[in-house]
Amino acid sequence: MRTQKRTVEIEEDDGTIVRYNRHDKGGGLVSPGADVAADVVIGELAYVEAGARIGRRSNIGAGSWVEHGATIGEDVVVGGNSRIGRNCEVSNGCRVGYGARIGAGARIGPGVAIEPDARIGKGATYTRQSQRAA
Repeated sequence: MRTQKRTVEIEEDDGTIVRYNRHDKGGGLVSPGADVAADVVIGELAYVEAGARIGRRSNIGAGSWVEHGATIGEDVVVGGNSRIGRNCEVSNGCRVGYGARIGAGARIGPGVAIEPDARIGKGATYTRQSQRAA
């Protein structure tokens, strides 16, 4: 049986070495500077950057990227291959569809369901009310 390294180092284009820890639940890569609740699942090949926060009982799908300073609430499901932008906020109980992209600084209100492959612009506010108006 092959075991995976607990700590992974990646060299950025400028030569900077970035370190990630392999998450116990799902095997995704989490920056030591991120705050991830103990019961969160981080899927394989997903990245959680420094300064990001992920609340209890949330699930980050395989291949997704949670950027620096993003906040994901409790009971959130982020589908695979999605991108949660820098400093954005995804509130409690949201569902983010597979392949969705949420721009930097965007705010997603509680309980909102984002469609697969949706694009939420930089700084946008998306609530259940705006979802009904669309």
